[in-house]
Amino acid sequence: MHSPLTALDGVGPRRAAALATSGVRIVEELLLRVPLRYEDRARVQPLASVRPGVATICAEIVRVAKRPTRRPRFTVIEVELADASGTGRAVWFNQPFLLQVFRPGQWVVLHGTVEWTGQGPQFTTPDHELVDPPDAQAAGVAGVHTGRIVPVYERIGPLTPKVQRALVHQALSKLTGPVPDPLPVEVRHTRGLPERLDALWSVHFPAADADLDALAAARTPAQVRLILEEFFLFQLAVAERRLTRTRVIKPHRIVVTSEARAMARQVLPFTLTAGQKAALAEIVTDLQRDEPMHRLLQGDVGAGKTMVALLAAVVAMASGVRVALMVPTEILAAQHLRTIEARLAATPYRAVLVTGSQKGAVRAAALAQVASGEAHLVIGTHALLEDPIAMPNLGLVVIDEQHRFGVAQRATLRAKGRHPDVLVMTATPIPRTLSLTICGDLDVSSIRDLPPGRTPVRTTVRPMSRREDVYRFVRQQVAEGRQVYVVLPLVEESEKIEARAAVETAEALGAGPLAGLRLGVLHGRLASAEKASVMQAFVGGTLDVLVATTVIEVGVDVPNATVMVVEHAERFGLAQLHQLRGRVGRGNEASYCVLLYESPLSELARGRLDAMATTTDGFAIAERDLALRGPGDVFGTRQAGLPTLRMGDLSRDQALMEDAHALAREWLAQADEAAPARQLAREAWAGRFQLGEVG
Repeated sequence: MHSPLTALDGVGPRRAAALATSGVRIVEELLLRVPLRYEDRARVQPLASVRPGVATICAEIVRVAKRPTRRPRFTVIEVELADASGTGRAVWFNQPFLLQVFRPGQWVVLHGTVEWTGQGPQFTTPDHELVDPPDAQAAGVAGVHTGRIVPVYERIGPLTPKVQRALVHQALSKLTGPVPDPLPVEVRHTRGLPERLDALWSVHFPAADADLDALAAARTPAQVRLILEEFFLFQLAVAERRLTRTRVIKPHRIVVTSEARAMARQVLPFTLTAGQKAALAEIVTDLQRDEPMHRLLQGDVGAGKTMVALLAAVVAMASGVRVALMVPTEILAAQHLRTIEARLAATPYRAVLVTGSQKGAVRAAALAQVASGEAHLVIGTHALLEDPIAMPNLGLVVIDEQHRFGVAQRATLRAKGRHPDVLVMTATPIPRTLSLTICGDLDVSSIRDLPPGRTPVRTTVRPMSRREDVYRFVRQQVAEGRQVYVVLPLVEESEKIEARAAVETAEALGAGPLAGLRLGVLHGRLASAEKASVMQAFVGGTLDVLVATTVIEVGVDVPNATVMVVEHAERFGLAQLHQLRGRVGRGNEASYCVLLYESPLSELARGRLDAMATTTDGFAIAERDLALRGPGDVFGTRQAGLPTLRMGDLSRDQALMEDAHALAREWLAQADEAAPARQLAREAWAGRFQLGEVG
C-alpha cells in the first residue's frame, strides 16, 4: 500500500509527476482516489440491435485501415466489425498506434457513442478491450474497461480515465497479504461493513449485480465503509489535538472579581439576550480554567457578538492581562474603536488602534502605547501580525470574522503571547457538519436570538427591468429621513475597474433616478483617510445614499440606514448577500433589502435568491449555502480550514461525520496510546488533511 507508483507497470517519471500534482504518490493514495461516476457496460448487445446513443458490443475485427485526411498529419483509423447478427464500424481520430493494436480475426469489446450511417452502426472513439474468441459473449465478457460496471475517474493531465482504471486494477491485483485497516474491528462488525481490501475492490470494480443508484449516491456498504474510515481518522486526530490542548497550562490567571463585575456593569449599555448570556457564561468559564481557551463564537448578523467579546475582554483586563482584537478591514477596526472607546470611557481601561495605513507620529504613538502596556486593548487589522509590534502580557486574543484570516495568520497573532486564550468570532454561521471539521478542535458557542426591538429585514427580489421602481422607493425612504446603501458586485479581480464602476454608477444615479440626493462613493481604491471620511459622513447623516462595493460587507453599523439595494445580486454568494443584508435593520425602523438581478438566472443563482427571499435566519442560510455550493466553495480556500477529503462529502455525508465524531471520542477514551489507528490519524492530520491549528 505504501509502495511508490513507479512500482506499477506503465508509471514512469512523467506519469508519476502528473499523479503527484493531484496528491497521489503511493499506491494507497491511488486506491483512495475514488471514481467520479460509474457506467454500466455489462449489457453486451448484438450489432444488429444497436441504436444511436451509448452501447456496448462484442464483435470480430474484419478489417483495419488507416484513412488519410486533408489535414496534415491527421489520420482516421477505421475498423470493420462483425458478429452473428450483422456488421458495423468503429473509427478513431489521429491515433495511428491502433494499427499495431488491432488485427483481423481478433475479438474486441467496444463501449461508446454510436451513430447510424448508411453502412450501419458506427462507434466514434470508443473504449476498447481485446477478448478471447469465440465464446466471449457467452462468458459474459468481464474485462477491466468493458463488459462490467466500469469506474470513470477524473482526468489527471495526460492520464485518461482508461489509463487510471488499468493502473488501479493492476495495483489491486498486486496487493498481497493483509492490508492495514484503521477502522476498528468492532466498528465494522456492528455496522456490517466490509474489510478494507474488499471495500477497495468493490468501490473500484463493483460486482455485476451492484445497485447503480446506490453507487451514484455513494451508499453501497463498501463506499460507506471508506467514507467512515476517512471521517474516523479525521475526528480521531481532532480528538487527540483537543486532548493535547488540555495538557497546556497558561502562564496567566483570570478570575472574576467584584471589580470585574462592576466594570462589566459600567460597560454594558443594555440587558443581554438569553443567547448572549449563555455564550458569555461559557466564555468566562473557559477564561478561568488553567488551560487556554479555544472557542468559536458564532451568531447571526446583529446578534451582539462584539458586546459579548468586549465583556469577556473586561474580565480579562480586570485580571491584569492585555487583549488583542483583530478584524479584517480598517473600516471595521475604526468602527470597533469608536464603539469600544465609548463603552470603556467609565473604566480605567484604554483601547488603541493599529492599522497598516497609520504613518509617522500616529503609528509610533500607537505602538508605544502597546509596548508599554498603557493600552489595555489593541484593535487592529492584519497589521497586528507585523514583527515590530510587541504585545507584552497578551492573555486574550479575539479574532472577528475568523474565516477572513488564514490559519497561519491566526497562529501568528496567537504567538504574540504565551498560550493566550483565543476567541474567534463569525457572523457567517457554520453548518453543524462543517463545525465538526473546521472547528473540530474548538468549543462552539452560538447566539441564535437577536436583541429586542430588531425587526426582520423584508427582502424582495426584482429583475433589472424594475430598477426605476426600486429607486423611486429609495427616494421615498430618503424623504422620510432614512439612508440607503447601493452595493455593486466585483466585476473582475481588479480594484481599478471596481472603483471606476462604483464612481460611474454613482454619477449615473446622481444624474438620473436619485438626482438631488446626497451621494457618496466607497470602494477599495480609496486611501484609508478617504474611506474614513466618506464613512463618517454617512454615519453622521450628511450623505443620503452610499454607493459602495463589498468593502461595507462586514460590521458597518449605521442604525438610520434602512434600505440595502444590491445590483446584479446573481453575482454574489449566499453568505455574502446575507452579510450585506445585515447592514440594515440595525435600528427600530422597518428595513428593506432589494436584490436586483439580470436575466437569465442560473439554477444556482436562483437558489441563492430564493433562499434570501424566504428566510432571514443565518443558520438556515448557512445550511442552504452548503447544500447549494458544497463545502469547498462555502469557505473558499484550504487556508480557511477545510480538510482535504478524498471519499467523504461534507454536504452529502453529514450523518456519517456525526457518527465518526461520536465514535472517535468513544474509542479514544479506551484506546492505547500506541494503537495503530492513532498513529494513522496523526499521519493523516499532518499530511492528507493538511490542517494547522485553528486560532
